[in-house]
Amino acid sequence: MGFIRQGIARVRYSAGWPLISLLIVAGLLFVFGLIADEVVEGEPIALDRTVMLAFRNAARPNTPIGPLWLLEAARDITSLGSIIVLGIVLFAVVGYLFLARERAAAWLMLGAVLGGVAMNDTLKFAFARPRPPTPAMEVFTSSFPSGHAAMSAITYLTLGAILAQTHRSIRIRVFFMSLAAILTGLVGLSRVYLGVHYPTDVLAGWCIGTAWAMGCWALMKWLRRGAI
Repeated sequence: MGFIRQGIARVRYSAGWPLISLLIVAGLLFVFGLIADEVVEGEPIALDRTVMLAFRNAARPNTPIGPLWLLEAARDITSLGSIIVLGIVLFAVVGYLFLARERAAAWLMLGAVLGGVAMNDTLKFAFARPRPPTPAMEVFTSSFPSGHAAMSAITYLTLGAILAQTHRSIRIRVFFMSLAAILTGLVGLSRVYLGVHYPTDVLAGWCIGTAWAMGCWALMKWLRRGAI
């Protein structure tokens, strides 16, 4: 009887998970669309103004509030979402996965990140939103959506999902995914604190990055199921 119950549970899980993933991705894309619609209108967004002013020093608008060590910490954290750091992470993880003969996971990681870079660059070019006027560091690309937020979501959430699949323990799986989410969240918050992105840039980056990561992961599970 225990064997039968386990089989039924697996069938229910395999049938329900794709639908849940699809609904989550659809919800994330819907939120992204709402934000994008506001950005296209070109009018100032109340959320952006409120949050940006809350993080700014009134006497020196290009200086975030807080002590100098907090500013340095924010710069260190924001580098975790840079192309250089994420490229190093990608190289290390994909190299390990190929050596461990986990080719499907390696191609998933490679395709998710490289495809995410192309997607984010295309969106930046299409929207061409100017950066906030008082950044605390030099930036060169357009503002919407946040590349750091989107690419950290894609890279760290995909990596967290891959690591989670290596353990059966629910607690360990939750730990990996929570760590990935925390890293993604900190990178996005650091961009707003440093004044290089509006909050809506970061929210949109989180939405599109998470949706892309979940879509890639669902695709790999579907391909694996079809290969069995």
